[in-house]
Amino acid sequence: MTLQYKPLAAMLAAMGFACPALADHVVTVNGGRPTSLPTQIPTTIEGITGAQVEDRINAFDSEDALKYLPSLNVRKRFIGDYDHAVLASRASGTGNSARSLVYADGILLSNLLGNGATYTPRWGLVTPEEIERVDVLYGPFSAAYAGNSVGAVVDFQTRMPSKLEAHAKLSWAGQDFEQYGTDSRHTGRQYSASLGNRAGALSWWVNLSRLDSDGQPIGFANKLLSSGVTPKAGEPAGVPVTGAIADRNPSGKDWYILGSTGQVNTVQDHAKVKLAYDVSPTLRASYTMGWWQNDVVRSVESYLRDSAGNEVSSGAINIGGKRFTLLPSDFAGARADLEHVMHGLSLKTHGRGSFNWEIAGSAYDYSRDLARVPTGGGRGNLTDMGGSGWNTLALRGNWRAGIAHQVEFGAQRESAKLRTHVTSLADWVAGEGGKHVSTFNGNTRLESLYAQDTWRLSPEWKATLGLRHETWRAYGGEISGAAGKLLPFSDRREQAWSPKAALAWRADEAWTLKASAGRAVRNPTAAELFQGSIVDDKIVNTDPNLHAEKSWTSELTAEHMTAKGSRRVTLFSEGTRDALYSQPLTSTVNTVQNVGKIRTRGLEFSQQADDVFTHGLALQGSLTYADSEIVSNDAMPSSVGKRQPRVPKWRANMLASYHVGQHWTGTFGVRYSGKQYGTLDNSDPNGSTYMGVSDYLVADVRLRYRFNRQWTASVGIDNLNGEKYWAFHPYAQRTVSADLKFDL
Repeated sequence: MTLQYKPLAAMLAAMGFACPALADHVVTVNGGRPTSLPTQIPTTIEGITGAQVEDRINAFDSEDALKYLPSLNVRKRFIGDYDHAVLASRASGTGNSARSLVYADGILLSNLLGNGATYTPRWGLVTPEEIERVDVLYGPFSAAYAGNSVGAVVDFQTRMPSKLEAHAKLSWAGQDFEQYGTDSRHTGRQYSASLGNRAGALSWWVNLSRLDSDGQPIGFANKLLSSGVTPKAGEPAGVPVTGAIADRNPSGKDWYILGSTGQVNTVQDHAKVKLAYDVSPTLRASYTMGWWQNDVVRSVESYLRDSAGNEVSSGAINIGGKRFTLLPSDFAGARADLEHVMHGLSLKTHGRGSFNWEIAGSAYDYSRDLARVPTGGGRGNLTDMGGSGWNTLALRGNWRAGIAHQVEFGAQRESAKLRTHVTSLADWVAGEGGKHVSTFNGNTRLESLYAQDTWRLSPEWKATLGLRHETWRAYGGEISGAAGKLLPFSDRREQAWSPKAALAWRADEAWTLKASAGRAVRNPTAAELFQGSIVDDKIVNTDPNLHAEKSWTSELTAEHMTAKGSRRVTLFSEGTRDALYSQPLTSTVNTVQNVGKIRTRGLEFSQQADDVFTHGLALQGSLTYADSEIVSNDAMPSSVGKRQPRVPKWRANMLASYHVGQHWTGTFGVRYSGKQYGTLDNSDPNGSTYMGVSDYLVADVRLRYRFNRQWTASVGIDNLNGEKYWAFHPYAQRTVSADLKFDL
């Protein structure tokens, strides 16, 4: 099957319809696959095809496909950012990774072992070249998904050939980075190859890739000016140094920037094998195996120099007559050796009868996960998370009682296992074994039953009612300190109901009005629940009664569609009780605690159109306003009335793509995010500095040339205007990329 896609066609293709092209330049995709999202529910779903990503977006990582979708932002700091690329949505910021779900071919990629920057989706298990299409469901309006869907559900569908296919791609990117005392150049290279075919009842696909990326420094050693001490007579004054850069921290306090840290070199290898066998004309068995390996080196550079010009990175120093002490952690490099494996297996019917079913299971395993950091004097700590991972099992049914009635139901189980063991090493780079430092373990399990009923009440009216019941368990939590004695946490068990509803009215051939509402219960992750420290053989600094987040979300949409475009306006609202955030427990300790209530109200506008003003010019864009306010918070009263962290009031993007004949495509894009805060009490107004969260306006360009059916080449620039912007760490600055691709 050959489908021809234009911007408007993305949504129709999500429902399985082929859309003929209207212009002489088309993007052709063989063997198009529909989304697995519940498109029968009348609510907001946005999407983009893999062909459009290749044609218009500078994509090194799979999350780049989401770059221009409404209200979304992925906190990707550099190419290959594997541990901080959190997805933000309408009412969720880039610190809330557990408030969205990411799937690839039905396999869970979201890392629900914890919530935050270090528990990002496993984007590396999908390469851009594999993407057939990606779609996003905005909000918890489907009963088929857990409460983590409160922000968004992202569904990647990857290629499965209907005939012999072979692809190869070489990509390169480079940026010049200037910040504080750093003036450096960083490059990345990516090599990928794919091969697939269908022979009779068997289809198969193999994808191999390697990414070798040097990211810019993402951290900076610093000292508050107020922490300096004026030496008294007879006291050591410290080594006089130059090179410290005076700056102000996010709170507006004076500090010195002493050097850069966290300059990452990541070498990632990826392999994917997909098999599908048609047991019968209506029954298909599918298996997917993904393998990902990552070797990481994080480097540091001190700006400080003594009187002889030697670099200084340790000991007591003197800046402007004040003494400061450099700790081992100030200029600490790091190394990591990671190997993760995922499996997915499904058996699914796709007949034209009234009933279809599916059994699907997946597993994600931290086969090897070692991180090394120095602690001084050549010594260091080794953190081993091997054995961590998650698995899922789902049984689904779909009953079509005539053309106007469809019922979905199912049972699901999702289990997560967190294992963390820290030892000290005499040699932090190459040492093995070592003395026990700490252990942290915990498990969670979510068992769910759901059903949702969609009725076509009349040609103009459509309604969906859904209900989800969840039983959540947290068990096996334990922690130990250097003494090695494991202390247990209490097990937890909770149940919750989550109703859903949606209604659509088709006013005429062009206009449709839609309303959706749903409840979502986002349970604590193992890392959030099983937290604390040990004092006198007791666990302290923990909240054993941590509650689940409970959100009611609603939206009202007006949508206008024509043969050459669509426009959508959506009013949305979300009220969340017991939101999970890290807050001060004592004057010196922060732990995850519940925020009483956060209320978000907003407006989202989205538009896409073909042949605007001239033949071949396609435009798409969105504008989002979100007023997200902390309404109550007993744990931190100073935060009441303040904005939710990392949810800007204004977000916008625009992408213009112009096709010239059969060979050339030029694209220009703009992304904007307004002022944000990184703290609950908004005490960090200075966003344009290390640890700050800033607004930004960046422009991207891409030029693609198709030599013939087999060969294409592209060049592009992300952040064309060289914007310097932050989300605690600095984002990449102006980045030039180029790629060459062969398609058989």
